[in-house]
Amino acid sequence: MTQFQFSYEVYPKADLFADFQKLIDAAEKATDNAYAPYSNFLVGAAILLEGDIVVTGSNQENAAYPSGLCAERTAIYYAGAQYPNLPIKAITFAAKRRRDGIFLAVAPCGACRQAILEYESKQENPIIQVIPRGDNNFALIPSIAALLPFSFDKASL
Repeated sequence: MTQFQFSYEVYPKADLFADFQKLIDAAEKATDNAYAPYSNFLVGAAILLEGDIVVTGSNQENAAYPSGLCAERTAIYYAGAQYPNLPIKAITFAAKRRRDGIFLAVAPCGACRQAILEYESKQENPIIQVIPRGDNNFALIPSIAALLPFSFDKASL
């Protein structure tokens, strides 16, 4: 039997680099721009580009499922369209339920992991994932590839 394993470290927000702390704050603020009238699940994403540029996105729902878009893909596609030549250094996420406003431990869905992998492959450099684990703690994962074993990329075509 073959097993897939990876390890990661969890840090309190206060112990992260200042850039990552600002990125987390930007993702949390981006949840306020979410359009989520159906799920009431507000998601924000923030991307740190080379040159210390931060790009954010929020989830955008649509009554005609699956026409909406996740926060992560909103942010990464915006970064790709507006800053096509700037490498992505890191990405983080934030999510809360509208009813209680408490930030939750979340990770990107499979489609978002695939989109992040595409940009990681395009730039031929890893994108650090700063993933909320609850209680103001965050997992640092050095590459999306760890979250997407047996990935499908340009080499698969």
